[in-house]
Amino acid sequence: MGETIRFGISIDDGLLERFDRLVTEKGFINRSEAIRDLIRDALVEQTWEAGDEETVGTVTLVYDHHVHDLADRLTAIQHDHHDRIISTLHVHLDHHNCLEVLVVKGKASQIKAIADSLIGVKGVKHGKLVMTTTGRELG
Repeated sequence: MGETIRFGISIDDGLLERFDRLVTEKGFINRSEAIRDLIRDALVEQTWEAGDEETVGTVTLVYDHHVHDLADRLTAIQHDHHDRIISTLHVHLDHHNCLEVLVVKGKASQIKAIADSLIGVKGVKHGKLVMTTTGRELG
């Protein structure tokens, strides 16, 4: 990790008040840590937009396992991408509904394509890709 550099910023007082409330609500120790977190988040998003960097994320799916052939179709897609899916968690929410969380790793463009193919399967009630980072590029 590099040397810590201090710098100042100019900000409208109303915006600063809102930011301070956010800092408190999110439990940051101070403004600096909150700003560092915002910068990291922007850098992670930029990495995902580029599409060619190694990234990690989770794909969350909610579906009714009684829908004909749905579980088999989801499993087939997962097997097609076994080299990018690190782990899966399957939870029975009730008699009909299941939650699956897949941990995925690879180029951002590949991960997005896998998530889209899973989320787009007919019968999936809700799906979401949460993108994050391996952390290597953040120091």
